[in-house]
Amino acid sequence: MQITARATNQPLDEMCLRSDVTNNFDITELTEYPDTGSYVNGFTLEGAGWEAGRNGEQGYLCEMVLKELSPEVPVVHVSAVRKKDRPKVGRYVCPVYFTTNRGGANFVTYFDIAMESEDTDEKNWILSGVSLFLAPE
Repeated sequence: MQITARATNQPLDEMCLRSDVTNNFDITELTEYPDTGSYVNGFTLEGAGWEAGRNGEQGYLCEMVLKELSPEVPVVHVSAVRKKDRPKVGRYVCPVYFTTNRGGANFVTYFDIAMESEDTDEKNWILSGVSLFLAPE
């Protein structure tokens, strides 16, 4: 956020993270660096499933698939934007943890994850305890 704030001459306290999930599960398929931010991979999801996007559209959260407890999430493009420019409609504010042990210092940040539609209720995912994990145990 600090690099983007300096480059765009914006106050740091008006910046926040924006997360866009790509459709690539293999980071080696992304041959170029993004203009801003970074690609992050290796996330798993708990409490929901992941529906991959089609025809260039971004994927989204879906109901869990039977016997798939920790589905892998494609590569995430994380960048910094002004708080007022962050998309809020149709997004679930998903907590990100280091490990599946959610207590203590394992919390990292929040990512805005796309839901199926703008009409989807975020409370469904909150009640399901949907979270992203960097290193599942």
